[in-house]
Amino acid sequence: MTIPLLVLAFLLQCCCANSLYHPLDPLNPSEINQTKLIVQKSKLGTLPNLTFHSVDLEEPDKVHVLEWLSKQKRGKLNLHRQAKVVLRAGAETHELIVDLAIGSITSHNIYKGHAYPPFAFIEFFRASKLPLTYPKFRESIRHRGLNLSEVSCLPFTVGWYGEHVTNRALKVVCFYRGGSPNIFARPIEGISMLVDVDKMQIIKYTDRLRLPLPRAEGTDYTSARTNPDSVICNVTKGGFTIEGHKVKWANWDFHVSFDARAGIVISTASIFDDKINKFRRVLYKGHVSETFVPYMDPTNEWYFKTFMDLGEFGFGRAAGSLQPVIDCPSNAEYLDGYVAGADGQPQQFSRVICIFERYSGNVAWRHTEINVPGKVIRSGEPEVSLVVRMVATVGNYDYVLDWEFEKSGTIKIGVALTGILEMKATSYTNDDQITENVYGTLVAENAVAVNHDHFVTYYLDLDVDGNGNSFVKSKLKTAMVSNVRATPRKSYWTVVKETAKTEAEARIRLGVEPAELLVVNANQKTKLGNHVGYRLITGQPVTSLLSDDDYPQIRASYTKYQVWVTAYNKSERWAGGFYTDQSRGDDGLAVWSRRNREIENKDIVLWYTVGFHHIPYQEDFPLMPTIHGGFELRPSNFFESNPLLLRQENTEK
Repeated sequence: MTIPLLVLAFLLQCCCANSLYHPLDPLNPSEINQTKLIVQKSKLGTLPNLTFHSVDLEEPDKVHVLEWLSKQKRGKLNLHRQAKVVLRAGAETHELIVDLAIGSITSHNIYKGHAYPPFAFIEFFRASKLPLTYPKFRESIRHRGLNLSEVSCLPFTVGWYGEHVTNRALKVVCFYRGGSPNIFARPIEGISMLVDVDKMQIIKYTDRLRLPLPRAEGTDYTSARTNPDSVICNVTKGGFTIEGHKVKWANWDFHVSFDARAGIVISTASIFDDKINKFRRVLYKGHVSETFVPYMDPTNEWYFKTFMDLGEFGFGRAAGSLQPVIDCPSNAEYLDGYVAGADGQPQQFSRVICIFERYSGNVAWRHTEINVPGKVIRSGEPEVSLVVRMVATVGNYDYVLDWEFEKSGTIKIGVALTGILEMKATSYTNDDQITENVYGTLVAENAVAVNHDHFVTYYLDLDVDGNGNSFVKSKLKTAMVSNVRATPRKSYWTVVKETAKTEAEARIRLGVEPAELLVVNANQKTKLGNHVGYRLITGQPVTSLLSDDDYPQIRASYTKYQVWVTAYNKSERWAGGFYTDQSRGDDGLAVWSRRNREIENKDIVLWYTVGFHHIPYQEDFPLMPTIHGGFELRPSNFFESNPLLLRQENTEK
């Protein structure tokens, strides 16, 4: 009797899954291939224009993952590896669950909503080439006296502006290289093309106006690059271990994976408590959930530029290979990532994540004591942290995304922006000439960089010492001294704690009143009786300034508040909704929160948005220096005392 090889592979995987995989490991190349084969051998394989738009791990339920992590039960659980697949075929969007252990599709649904899945890279590529053979465009380029071989075209997502019926579409605009690698600095203004993506053809062509082409001189940013080999920093290797996707460093233990949509995903992060000699849970899962990048130019060529990059394409798909010494210091270790291409084949992203110890030159703690007779006591410790990093290049912008773990128990999440401003051509060569609203800043002759925002929303499933968590607002209130005879003081501030009972009570617009925001476990206390917790240390209080009835704001209504808290639901991970391209605001964080579920002493998810209002300046041209934002998750009565001192004592022993 002969057993087919594919069946044998399924049986081996089923038997060995527990020993080979962490339940949250991303799909590996063989699993992506296996998923493709299962789909192609099904009835779906006969449909026209079959295109894979996402092939991701269908995670086991959280309760089962936590059971697997328990050593006592690990060998008894049979967690099948499954893939969640979104594909287009026959002009319809299909949602599948593929069980890799048994080799079959266990769930098949046709999505009937308004929005569309993320674009595949090959669709962007094909759309970008359409103008070069389009007669009307070639004629427009000839009339402008430009060389077609020096033209580069880029596709942009179109958003939604009240249309009742939509097709999958992209708008294509073009740029002129002409001696410069900085294509964004030389836009060919006035020409735009609407592309039907399913038909892959131009369905609308507009050549509305002609403006001077910005000059190539002064736009080349590559010539200013210094030799990275001359930079010496963070040269000490080691300090952490990587086993598969599991990372151990100092008192931290966590899982890191690469996701086509989110990029870096940090899971099951626990910290070792030397006082009780065990690991304690902090974060079940954290990652970027969505971005919202609206440009502030309502004119015909620009109004649609209101991007939601994760749902429309994906941070993971936009990630590039990291450059040693430039993107990551010389002591970094690198991880590869894999995503499925439009044909279902695995695509390798080399060196897409780096991990390194950072010696920042900062002080972790210190003190000088001169009040001990006959002594001057100086003590302290340099700050050393572990950084997990990736860089996503989404068109003109580069997003540097960091997860930084500190021995104190703090997690710092950093968002850094660099890259090239998006510019439009203009007739103006000096600011004194401008008599109208140009919606931006003149950064070079004939080039205006347009005002815009960046909102980067994070999904943070905190499990502080377990699932039973609550969201607490510790408000700082001015109090008046009641007994004026006992003190010359008249006032002080005090803390008034409010525990949010429902999701509506946890929506926060920062900057309205002083408060500290905490996720606490009311079921766990320190020896002194304080509830253990982690607090959110926020960045700048930036919210969207668009009107509530503006179509881009309807799609990204969650950006009106920086902080949200929701009841945990496995399917609720993407703030703009699972399908984002041409979405209408009928799915996503703001919609889920309307249910106003109970969140006190529940498994809850914290959402935080890092925001930037970007007014361009001349120093941002031709390439902008990095700007930084972010936030912290810091232990608050989580430990009995400063964990740094206790670890130092144990190290010395």
